[in-house]
Amino acid sequence: MVWTSLHAKIHRTIRHRHLFAPHEHLLVALSGGQDSLCLIKLLVDLQVKWKWKLAIAHCDHRWREDSQANADHVKNLATSWDLPFHLQIATDSVDSEADARNWRYRVFREIAEDSGYKYVVTGHTSSDRAETLIYNLIRGTGADGLQSLNWQRSLGEKTMLVRPLLEITREQTGKFCQDLDLPVWVDSTNQNLQYPRNRIRQQLLPYLAANFNPQVESHLSHTAELLRAEVEYLEQIAHQLRSIASTKCENGDLRLNRHLLKQQPLALQRRVIRQILQEALPQTPNFDHIEKITDLINAPNRSQSDPFPGGSIAIVENASIVIRQPILTLREKES
Repeated sequence: MVWTSLHAKIHRTIRHRHLFAPHEHLLVALSGGQDSLCLIKLLVDLQVKWKWKLAIAHCDHRWREDSQANADHVKNLATSWDLPFHLQIATDSVDSEADARNWRYRVFREIAEDSGYKYVVTGHTSSDRAETLIYNLIRGTGADGLQSLNWQRSLGEKTMLVRPLLEITREQTGKFCQDLDLPVWVDSTNQNLQYPRNRIRQQLLPYLAANFNPQVESHLSHTAELLRAEVEYLEQIAHQLRSIASTKCENGDLRLNRHLLKQQPLALQRRVIRQILQEALPQTPNFDHIEKITDLINAPNRSQSDPFPGGSIAIVENASIVIRQPILTLREKES
């Protein structure tokens, strides 16, 4: 085994960030591209020190004519390392990047739970982190979206998603694969500019690097890391405030203490309201939904919002804001 600076870096990262312990069972998501290939090679080599049980999972979206050949390539890699291989082929059409990502994570979680793997490990890099920050900034997701590509997050009650390469750039994973002569599978869809992330990767980031800051990618990744800690702190404080500022009524309505909210900074008001609306609405609340409630904190008694998705409305009742659930018809109740 060739021990490189990247081996040492990932070894330290896993240990210092407590990503996973020795003897854990890890399911590695492997597309065959340079990032995931770099990841699995590092983990296979580090397995000597950490005594992990490794396995490989691959998802075939059936987007490309060569998708079966891609899956066979990944299976051959698993065989060469004597690792268990799990393949899932899409049976229904996956039409968007978001749908494909959600499907993959659901598949990985199911494989991990069925086969006893505690962790699903992906090859996301600092380059992916920079792209995600820009992509979510354009979409207007706020600080939560700007830091959304984190070191780890839950995929369910039993499974954690872990990203050990978030301090490694795509340039570094490419050089690692080249230096070790690893068989990288080139995905033609990565060059397709109909996908927004590819335009960010192929056009926007190179333009920003050439015309504004050569280190833009690493600086954006560092910004995401800073935001991660700040968002985590604010979410904890907002959760504590929510527990004392809101109550759920027997009929399903939610009641907020607007006098207590009025004493808090606007950032905390919005976070508490967002957490509450995530429970009350049938879809993820957006900025306008949150502002409807925020405006009622100082509104006159009996003021109310227009309906939210699903039919809920918010009404000022003296010291409270009540998020009133829609009244079901008899037919809806019976169904």
